[in-house]
Amino acid sequence: MNVTVAERLSAAGTANALELRGVTKMFGALTALKDVTMTVRPGERRAVLGSNGAGKTTLFNCITGDFLPTSGTVRLFGEDVTEFPAYERIRRGLRRTYQISLLFSELSVVDNIYLACRGVSRNRFSLIRPKRDDALMSTAEALSAAVHLLDVKDTPIANLSHGQQRQLEIALALAGAPRFILFDEPAAGLSPTERSELIEILTSLPEHIGYIIIEHDMDVALRVSESVTMMHNGEIFKEGTPQEIEADPEVQELYLGGADG
Repeated sequence: MNVTVAERLSAAGTANALELRGVTKMFGALTALKDVTMTVRPGERRAVLGSNGAGKTTLFNCITGDFLPTSGTVRLFGEDVTEFPAYERIRRGLRRTYQISLLFSELSVVDNIYLACRGVSRNRFSLIRPKRDDALMSTAEALSAAVHLLDVKDTPIANLSHGQQRQLEIALALAGAPRFILFDEPAAGLSPTERSELIEILTSLPEHIGYIIIEHDMDVALRVSESVTMMHNGEIFKEGTPQEIEADPEVQELYLGGADG
């Protein structure tokens, strides 16, 4: 049955941002995800934590469409997108950052952001160079300011620090009015000062943009989220508020080495 745009928008207005129901992902005999069920409200900021091999990145790949789940369903703003390719999910407002930077190193900050904006616009296949009054160029400059890069907007990516490149990736994820973003370890390799700036950027995002953040740095994750899902061996282990997760004895034993360790 074909779903019209009007029906999709009507469903999106009352639906959760993300719903996973019984999502399982098998790689041969290996179970990477097992019966994962999760609901994220519009505008909610959630952290997904767990040790290496817990299934966090596989979970992201199933949400984005990079992997199709072996079983279960994925719904985005009320629409079943389980079988949709990644680009169809992007069209519906889903964005993602990656652990490894995917940037045009010879281009400037603002040019990278402009290309990201252009890539999700109706004129993305046009070969005409942008004019100075191009609306997308204005948007690119605004996004560079939102991630604290306005002062270096004309700087080639190759000359940026690692932290600045991570900030730029957030700007790329914000291109094209996203409704939900998956942040894949944005604090990896950052200095304490850069982590503080990352926290400020994430907490300053527009309230209507919800996100899930995968992060090994629990201090960052707990400060930028309102809910937390802990994963272990491909399954959901615990869920709660940052305060509940931080104080949970089983979480401390499994991930922090014990309260006194």
